[in-house]
Amino acid sequence: MGDDEFSLIARLFAPLAARHPGALGLTDDAALFDGPAGRQWVVTADAVVAGVHFLADDPPELIARKLIRVNLSDLAAKGAEPFAVLLAACFPVGATAEWLDRFASGLKADCEQFGISLIGGDTVATPGPLTLALTALGHVAAGHAILRSNARSGDDVWVSGTIGDGALGLLAATGKAGALGAQAAAALIDRYRLPRPRTVLGRRLIGLVNAGMDISDGLVADLGHICETSGVGAVVEATLIPLSPAAGAAVAAGVGQGLATVLTGGDDYELLFTAPRSSRPQLSALSLELALPLTRIGRIIEGRGVSVVDAAGQPLALGHGGYQHFTG
Repeated sequence: MGDDEFSLIARLFAPLAARHPGALGLTDDAALFDGPAGRQWVVTADAVVAGVHFLADDPPELIARKLIRVNLSDLAAKGAEPFAVLLAACFPVGATAEWLDRFASGLKADCEQFGISLIGGDTVATPGPLTLALTALGHVAAGHAILRSNARSGDDVWVSGTIGDGALGLLAATGKAGALGAQAAAALIDRYRLPRPRTVLGRRLIGLVNAGMDISDGLVADLGHICETSGVGAVVEATLIPLSPAAGAAVAAGVGQGLATVLTGGDDYELLFTAPRSSRPQLSALSLELALPLTRIGRIIEGRGVSVVDAAGQPLALGHGGYQHFTG
């Protein structure tokens, strides 16, 4: 195809967005529209395809819930409160009534859990793979959405939760986790199939952080998106990356490429954000209040690009930064 995802967007689609400032030049994961009473609507859309974003034989209820959650994660990264979703579903011709019922039950479970409604969309039959597209709507106080473009030199770099579970979970789900124990493998597969969008955290970060996004393509790649949009660079300390016990066991067992998989594999759907040093006490208190780890993993610097360093401050070679939608 020639272009990577971001070059393709910049070349073909960004010019179509130039007339509306809320489109942000298609440089972010959502668009902003003025709403009532000092609010802005936040709109985001993501598509998932069998064999690309989930396994074709994954449980249908979990496919539905992952579809919702990857979109809610984009809203969380903006500090937005979720409101509603629209679904465009291309179901394979052979989908059974039982499969569709289970899929719908997954949608219902997460609509109830996150307080959202399905307000429209479309369904078609296809001879191709299961393809699902969701548009999610949320709202945020006008002018307060958290963007990628405001990172500043001297900011701390933070992540929520733990990193690497999703990428390692995919390896476990496809039989590529070697001798990893069954309990650890099951925990990682659960994180791959069922992301945890940080919708409450996102809203609480407003006023504390300068820039942010969620981690979908990989920590290094997504931090690179923040840096590129903000015109800065970043240094990440590998020893500070928070790992779950299951991910730690997988890295110790040599699953995948170890720490490189954690840093570049993607499917985390945790929040990645930059914040001034003055926010450290509030972020530490917020972590305790929400019972959710918030970990400072590096810093924003003048310059360009993202480097990951070891305990001695030496750069690590990771091979690639993260998932590329059109080049793999």
